[in-house]
Amino acid sequence: MSTVGEVTRAALRARRPELWRLAGWSLAEALPAGLAGLLTARAVDDGFLAGRPMTGLAWLGLLAVAVLVGALGTNRAYALLGAVVEPFRDDLLRRVVGGALAGATGGRGDDAAVARLTHQVEMVRDTYAGLLMVVRGFVFAAGAAVVGLISLAAPIALLVTVPVLAGLGLFAAALPAMIARQRQYVLADERLGRVAVTAVAGHRDVTVSGARARTVRWLGRYVDAQARVERRLAVMAATRGLSLAVGGWVPVPVVLLATPWLVRQGLGPGAVLGALVYVVRGVQPALDTLVQGVAAGGLRFAVTLDRLLRAGEAVHTRPPATARVPLPTPRPSAPALSLRGVTFRYGPHADPVLDGLDLDVPVGDHLVIVGASGIGKSTLAGLIAGVLSPQSGTVRVGGVPVAGVPPAELAGRRVLIPQEAYVFTGTVRENVTYLRPDLPDTTITRAADRLALTGLLDRLGGYDATLRPAEVSAGERQQLALLRAWLSPAPLMILDEATCHLDPATEARLEEAFAERPGTLVVIAHRLSSARRARRVLLLDGRAALLDTHQGLLDRSAAYRELVGYGQEEGVRSSPTPGRSAPLPAGYAHRSSP
Repeated sequence: MSTVGEVTRAALRARRPELWRLAGWSLAEALPAGLAGLLTARAVDDGFLAGRPMTGLAWLGLLAVAVLVGALGTNRAYALLGAVVEPFRDDLLRRVVGGALAGATGGRGDDAAVARLTHQVEMVRDTYAGLLMVVRGFVFAAGAAVVGLISLAAPIALLVTVPVLAGLGLFAAALPAMIARQRQYVLADERLGRVAVTAVAGHRDVTVSGARARTVRWLGRYVDAQARVERRLAVMAATRGLSLAVGGWVPVPVVLLATPWLVRQGLGPGAVLGALVYVVRGVQPALDTLVQGVAAGGLRFAVTLDRLLRAGEAVHTRPPATARVPLPTPRPSAPALSLRGVTFRYGPHADPVLDGLDLDVPVGDHLVIVGASGIGKSTLAGLIAGVLSPQSGTVRVGGVPVAGVPPAELAGRRVLIPQEAYVFTGTVRENVTYLRPDLPDTTITRAADRLALTGLLDRLGGYDATLRPAEVSAGERQQLALLRAWLSPAPLMILDEATCHLDPATEARLEEAFAERPGTLVVIAHRLSSARRARRVLLLDGRAALLDTHQGLLDRSAAYRELVGYGQEEGVRSSPTPGRSAPLPAGYAHRSSP
């Protein structure tokens, strides 16, 4: 497994030209720290104390010029920081995203992986940038101050350097304990996050079963454990304070106590004042920034990056569950989609959303799934697509079980377009062809013509125009995603309210086009008008799963008649039957010919 040091060194080596430019501007930034004491000494000894105030002001004027150069160096150094840090963040994101996707392909995503992606990667990026600037600042500022002290008098440099090195040594000796405390804190934080997610996800079951007090006590143990780790982490602040006292403050009384001896050696008052300037304005702030920065951001960087690397390595080295079953060739005689005894619930003690569901969808069918909001339509779509795993039962696409099939191969059998369509920053061509990147433009144009989306592509600037998600409306994103699905090789299309941001006429046009596309179409209805266009309709009403034609359900189901009556003018989610419905009886999905 790659270590934190190896990954950090590799990242720095990869940005060597930018680091050299950063070092050059850091020298300019350190110019005031290197000249402050020397120019102050000259201004005092050769100017003000010698009765030549204009000479003293001239020396201070040179110091002002050095400050301006240093300000320019600071500005350019921070401008270069992004060129060093952002590529490191991008590489880390690729590692973590790969791990999170690999861990989520068997069903529900890993909450800890999501937390790492959204929080810990940004923490590593920020602390990496801060650590880089802190170490850079200390090296150049303290180095410039030491050079300035030597230029004043070598004995003064020796008096200052010894306690500074002692403080650094004390801090370095305490670092392993600090890292251990920080690692304990990160682990405690992750454990608390996981149990908190579990408690919140099961809050209804907790309330119904009267287990609120027991759950609070269970969660409280993790809160208390994190608090104990935080207290131990706070104790390490005393060590940091001692390091700063030895390295940053001890040099001041040392120089003051040595002043009579220094004067006897021929140094003027200005030289002693200049030495104190170097200590107070150069060494001390640089050491304080280094200790505080490394103790805070540096420890978080090392521990959090180590956690991310270990998690990513665990995902990539363990035998992947998705690779244990190769994808067989679909049987020509098999249904496009088949569910047998499928049961799914969100949590081990929750009521099942689907219970023992059986369903067959023949090749070439056009099935629309309807039901009240929250009844389980999108859950069923996730099970069909293989992004959710049932607690029992099997889901087959083309006669092949979706469980255990590698995601890349499964993507060749089915496409799921969710309600919130996904587009990314890239060209229009890259967005619509990433399921089949080898397609020629002529094929894309024919598909866009069939879906009547050429006007949208023209408005976006054509295939080579850069697409930015923030500049595209929700409806435009859905249309681009539908074009992408049309171009994919998958024979099974699953549209999960994929047209909810479109007007009814556009929705009807697109659904009719997809119904004529070779293959099988499953639609989670946003409007009841989708059911009228379907070959068959599956009704989920919380008590049963009924499968028939639109007219057949009107004749046999009061629940469907009620749903149609309330859903003619609005989306399906406006059904007057809100709330959590009872679980479906086992095997109650009827199959009938239209």
